[in-house]
Amino acid sequence: MSVTTWATVAVFAAVYVLIATEWVHRVAAALGGAVVMLLVGATSPEDAFFSEHTGIDWNVLFLLLGMMLIVSVLKRTGVFEFVAIWAAKRSRGRPYRLMVLLILTTAVLSAWLDNVTTVLLIAPVTIAVCGRLGLPVVPYLIAEVMACNIGGAATLIGDPPNIMIGARAGLSFNDFLLHMAPITTFLILVFAVMARWMFRKAFSYDPERAERVMAMRERDAITDKRLLVISGVVIGLVMVCFVLHTALHLEPSVVAISGGLILLAVSRLRPEKVVADVEWQTLAFFAGLFVMVGAMVRTGVVTDIGEAAARATEGKLFGTSMALLFGSVVPSAVIDNIPFVASVSPIVSQIVESSGGTGRAGVLWWSFALGADLAGNATIIASSANVVTTALAGVYVWLRYFVLA
Repeated sequence: MSVTTWATVAVFAAVYVLIATEWVHRVAAALGGAVVMLLVGATSPEDAFFSEHTGIDWNVLFLLLGMMLIVSVLKRTGVFEFVAIWAAKRSRGRPYRLMVLLILTTAVLSAWLDNVTTVLLIAPVTIAVCGRLGLPVVPYLIAEVMACNIGGAATLIGDPPNIMIGARAGLSFNDFLLHMAPITTFLILVFAVMARWMFRKAFSYDPERAERVMAMRERDAITDKRLLVISGVVIGLVMVCFVLHTALHLEPSVVAISGGLILLAVSRLRPEKVVADVEWQTLAFFAGLFVMVGAMVRTGVVTDIGEAAARATEGKLFGTSMALLFGSVVPSAVIDNIPFVASVSPIVSQIVESSGGTGRAGVLWWSFALGADLAGNATIIASSANVVTTALAGVYVWLRYFVLA
């Protein structure tokens, strides 16, 4: 290998270590690595910013940006608080029934929103409801974040790794619905049953506290009915376009960003407040990763690794798919599944091509996606939603025992 290739591998490995150990903020590590890749000649401005295969995937970034804008507007209607209170009342204060309803609610929301947004919207209301019922909040937050990681695997837009895999493999929104949604639905139902045993110590019923929850009015949570109606219409159109995007010849990114901008325009909200809710750090992190991975592709490292992996598996799809499914768990659990998928998806693409293309070999993509998505439940740092939920739980404990005691 050339000096540039060795430098590319060294920079990529160093950034991976920094992200895994969190010695440096992951956004700084990714963007710093991208800059070094440009400086050492591993990639060029043309390849980094304008190439579909070796540069920033703008379709992924604009799909994320569009959904972030939609959520930023929608959360101002109070609809998420409405859903959480509705679930609490339907449970009639019964702890296990409440947990099952929150699990199902979180799973459905996470299939259409990104995981971090889902937990940020549901967790605060869960803390309030558990407080009224006198229930320990941590088991409910853990159940929700696990449901979030499972439910997010169901659709193209439910989890950032799926968005990257869809873009790399050319998989549509309907492809994910067909292949991933049935599996995740089954897993959510299994998890809801397992929760009865996993969190059994958290299910203490207090009739008096349950009556207080039943007295809550979910309608009071809606703060802007006009905006809720408008948001519902726009989101409905966006979802229809997602399902029909292949027939309409529209990329999901075009659908998402169009929906986000239209909703922003008709919402009458101050644009700077809506835009302030966009997770710009996440978008910058993705951009840095794309440049680094593109450099690995451009220098031929990914091709060599992919061809070697294809030879090692000898074209055996079952063995390869199992290796991707279970082999994705450990690295995704150690360093967050987003950088892992960004790094490994080009290699999977090479293996798929070497195994005969996206026909029968397409099962490799689904194994890879399922392994990376579900690995988000393995450790605290395995997914961004886990980190956010841990922080929220920490704030709750601090307030509960040190401020409000």
